Amino acid sequence: MDRPDKPPSLSQEQFMRLFLQSEREILRYVMAIVPNVADARDIVQETALALWKRIDKYDPARPFIPWACRFALNEARMFLRTDGRRRRLRDEVAGLLEARRVEIAPELDARRGHLQDCLDRLPEEQRGLIRSYYFDDETVPMIAAKAGRTTEAIYKALQRIRAALEQCIERKSLAEA
Repeated sequence: MDRPDKPPSLSQEQFMRLFLQSEREILRYVMAIVPNVADARDIVQETALALWKRIDKYDPARPFIPWACRFALNEARMFLRTDGRRRRLRDEVAGLLEARRVEIAPELDARRGHLQDCLDRLPEEQRGLIRSYYFDDETVPMIAAKAGRTTEAIYKALQRIRAALEQCIERKSLAEA
C-alpha cells in the first residue's frame, strides 16, 4: 500500500516516454559541460541508467528535465574526474616513453648501424627478399610468384634471414661493448 506522502511510481513505459522526450534537452545540457559529442552521449547513457535505478524517487507532479539534469550533472562530474585522471596518466606514460627513448637512443642508433652493415653482408638474393618485403611492401605471395617459389619457402627464407641478421647485430654489439 502506498503511503500518502510517497509519490506514485512510474511504469517502465512512462519512464521511457519521459526520458526519450527529454533526451535531446539532457544531451544539450551535458554538452554545455562536456563539449565532445561522443563523450556527452556516453554521459547521457550513464544518466539514463542512474535515472532508471532511482525512478522510484521521481515525483511525477514535478518537471522531469530538471530532475534528470541533476543526475546528468553528477555523471558529467564523474566523467570529468575520470577523464582528467586518464589524461594525466596518458601524459605521464608519454613522458616516460619519451624519456626512455632518449635514454636508449644511442643504443638504437648503434644497432641501426649494425643492421645496415649486416644487410650489406647478405648475399644479393637474400637482400632482394628483404628489400621486396620490407622496403617495397610486397606481400609474400607476390614475392613467391615473382621468384617462382612457394609462399612457405619465402616465409621460411625470411625467418632465416631475420635470425641471421639478429645474430649478426648481437655479435657486433657485443664486440663493441
